[in-house]
This record gives sequence, C-alpha cells and structure tokens, in this order.
Amino acid sequence: MKCASYEAIGTAFEQNVLRLNEAKAAGKKVVGQFCLYTPSEISLAAGAIPVSLCGTKNDSIPAAEEFLPRALCPLIKSSFGFGVKDSCAYLAASDLVVADTTCDGKKKMYELFDFKPLFMLQLPQIQDDDALAYWRKQFQKLVEHLEKTFNVTITEEKLKQAIRLMNRERLALKAVMDLAQRKPSPITGQEMVEIYFKTSFFPDKEVGIKMLQNLADELGAMDIETETGKESAPRILITGVPIGVGSHKVVKLVEECGGAVVCLDNCSGYKKTRMLVDENAEPLSALAERYLQVPCAVMSPNPFRYDAITEMVKDFSVDAVLDLTWQGCQTYTVESSSLKKYVQNSLKLPFLQIETDYSETDTEQLKVRIEAFLEML
Repeated sequence: MKCASYEAIGTAFEQNVLRLNEAKAAGKKVVGQFCLYTPSEISLAAGAIPVSLCGTKNDSIPAAEEFLPRALCPLIKSSFGFGVKDSCAYLAASDLVVADTTCDGKKKMYELFDFKPLFMLQLPQIQDDDALAYWRKQFQKLVEHLEKTFNVTITEEKLKQAIRLMNRERLALKAVMDLAQRKPSPITGQEMVEIYFKTSFFPDKEVGIKMLQNLADELGAMDIETETGKESAPRILITGVPIGVGSHKVVKLVEECGGAVVCLDNCSGYKKTRMLVDENAEPLSALAERYLQVPCAVMSPNPFRYDAITEMVKDFSVDAVLDLTWQGCQTYTVESSSLKKYVQNSLKLPFLQIETDYSETDTEQLKVRIEAFLEML
C-alpha cells in the first residue's frame, strides 16, 4: 500500500515500547490483556494503559511445550512461551495482567501463569440475563481490584470518559476496515491484520485513533482501481480464531493464490469493532452487556456469530467463507461443523475450513487446498 498514513502507523509501532516505558517512568501503570472480553475501559478509568500481550509468534512455542501439552492450541502455547522466555516487552511492562476464563486450555494455562500478578475474570458462557448480572459483578470486582492495586478511585464519570474514548477507537478502526466493502477493496487482508495488530499496542489511544482516522481518509480518497487492479478477485470472509502478525499465513496464502480477503471476523479484527458501548447507560451495566455479546465459540449457544457473519457477507459482498481454526482449539473446531451448514444452506455460499498451527510445515498443502477452493468460485 503506497500510503503515508499506513507508513506512519508502522513507524509509530516501532516506537511503542519506548513510549510505553516513558509513560511508566512518568508514573503510569500498565495493564496487560490477552482477550477481547477484557474491558479496556476499566483500566483506562483507573488511569492505567491497557495493552495487548504477545501471542502470535511461533518462536515462543518450544519453550511453552516444556510445561504445556504439545496438542494444545498454538495461541495458548505462544502466549505462555513469551512469559517463559521473558521476551514480550508489553508483558514486561505490565503491572497487572487481566485474563478471562474463555476456553479450558486458557483457564488451565493461567493457573501456571506466574510471570506477573494476574486478575481473572470468570466469564459466563451463555448470553442470558442471569449471565449478564453475573458478568457485571465480575466487572465490579475488577474495578475494586484496580482501585486497591493502583490506589485510585474509579468514578462513574471516569468510566464514561473511557467508554467514549474506546468507542471512538472502535469507530476509527471500523472506518478503515469498512473501506474493504468497495470493489475492488483498497486494502488487503494482510494490511488489515498489520493495522489492527500494530494499533492494539499503542500506549496512547488518542495517537492511535488519529492515525486510523488519517488512514481512512487518505485510503478512501485513493484511486483504487488503478492501484490494485483486483476487481475480479473472489472476495473472501475469514472467520474463526484470532489472527495477528506472525500467525497470518492463511490470509497471506489466500491473497497469494488470487483471492481478496475483504473481512476478518476475529477477535482482533471486525469482531472488535462491530459493537459500541452504550454511552448513556450506567457504565458497568453497559460494559457488561457489550462484552458479553462478543460472539466467541466459547459461548454455548453462540447465535451472535451467525448474525454477524450474515451481516458481513452482505456488507462486504462476500463470495465465500473460510473458517480458520487452530489445532487443539476445540470450541472453534467443533463449531465449524454447524457454521458450515449455516453458510452453505442459509447463505448459499461456498465454505472451507482450514485447521492449522503457527508453523510453516503445512504451507504447501494448504496452498493446494486454497487454490482449488478459489478456482471453484
């Protein structure tokens, strides 16, 4: 992408750790978080910096396998391995890690996670009113824990300010991703992965929001047809497990084989941006309602995922759906069966499931499958 705003995000990302450590030296606290269920708003309201933690690289997995089963999903092993190796600067800077009881593998991994103080949010796995009330209590406990740990007071007004800030970030990121609704898309799937991955580590939310807004404006004004010439490429929606820089080989393969990844329905992508928090409601109730609606496969049932995919298929003029699951990820792998029926029978679209890990050992095999799938479209 020949775009100054895109380059600016890359340059700022390289300075993230320096900026984060400068903020710590000035007295700021840092809260590391692994999952989309963790409400960044509460950390912000405590005056802390919420940052994503590392977990998308294959390099850290061998160290994790000294403690965790080899058959566990690569996301969990990679996250834990960064702790074992003490090689994630964002984890090193964290004063506290907030984790969530999502899948069984993560729950048990957190029991071994002694690299930093850890607060566990006990996530209910059904999305009804009882679960909502329980989830709000979990958020209240997080508020009390942060107040005690950081010796601060989290007021309702501070929470509302944080909600407005995070909503602006969601809208800015969504504005960039929504550009892919155009034909041809002005942004590739690999570029989207890089953008949402890098901006999730920015210690200053205002800086990240401004950069995303600049990118949406600049990219939206470009003459895309002459830039890409890919108007006829099959438009692919990738759903499933989280993807980041280092774990994006399937996105890369689809685009190298001639497809256009126009929508990434995962925790760090579109799933992060689709829903806003109600700015007029009581803050903790509004946060609990929004975060409980995240359509992760750990929820049973998980109806919001189907609603979201239906909407995205229409908005992004999708030609086919690719469901990516990590080896050892039981929830997404099992749910893929019912998702396949829904996509093929209700949406009348071709469907492909890819199950892989972070390594490159199956790249050629995957390439053959993806090429055959795209040729069929």
